[in-house]
Amino acid sequence: MKTWLITGCSSGLGKQLAEAVAGRGDRLVATARSVDALRALCGRYPDTVRGIALDVTQPGAAAEAVALAESAFGGLDILVNNAGFGFIGAIEEGEPGEYRPVFEANVFGLIETTRAALPALRRREGARIVNLSSGAGIAGSAGNGIYNATKFAVEGLSEALAEELRPLGLKVIIVEPGPFRTEFLGRSIVAAAREIAAYADTAHARRRYRQTNNGRQAGDPAKAVAVMLQAIDTEHPPLHLPLGPVAHAIADRKLERFRADIAAWRDISIATDFDTRS
Repeated sequence: MKTWLITGCSSGLGKQLAEAVAGRGDRLVATARSVDALRALCGRYPDTVRGIALDVTQPGAAAEAVALAESAFGGLDILVNNAGFGFIGAIEEGEPGEYRPVFEANVFGLIETTRAALPALRRREGARIVNLSSGAGIAGSAGNGIYNATKFAVEGLSEALAEELRPLGLKVIIVEPGPFRTEFLGRSIVAAAREIAAYADTAHARRRYRQTNNGRQAGDPAKAVAVMLQAIDTEHPPLHLPLGPVAHAIADRKLERFRADIAAWRDISIATDFDTRS
């Protein structure tokens, strides 16, 4: 039986994962900005689930959730950084008051929570840190630039963290979902208030996608969570875990274009050392 701490359990994949973890008998500290969203889950599993309010954008707040895991269940085995939200808009359209909160939640909140949990995780053999990225963390796309930037940050941070923790026996998993039928395109995403006509054929396509695909995504969240659990449970989990055919297609295109750029410019761009070596 493992002890989990999951952020952002009020909706989406976080809620689905929390339900699955509790349902299989593991111990769980579930968090959300409002503890009211967690009462039903805690009520169904009073012996193994604890709920606590957590706004990851508040420095120091995560320490209370970690302390609850240790006091209620004796430690912490798995941290899932799921809390966050999306942002739609061309780079020029976004205002600081719109895009800075996305970084506070998706990047700085994840860092704060991870730092708070690491001392407890380092005391448990085989501990895991699971960071929710996105297909948007693999490749950038018009209209998604701010969200791309936050998830690219999650990717780089997670890769570095994996290197730091490997000698300690802790594993990091970066989950990169494509479109799944959650509330992400609804309540979990915001759009820039300003629309600039020049971006009608590029960035604004993302706005149209949201309007026509909310609630119609092909991905089944229950199947996504089943794959996540399988990866977390395995002895040798993957560092990168794209979820769904769209995420895999994004990764394949990115790798192909990256390799093509490298190959086309290799001979020129590699010849940059001093001509003589001291």
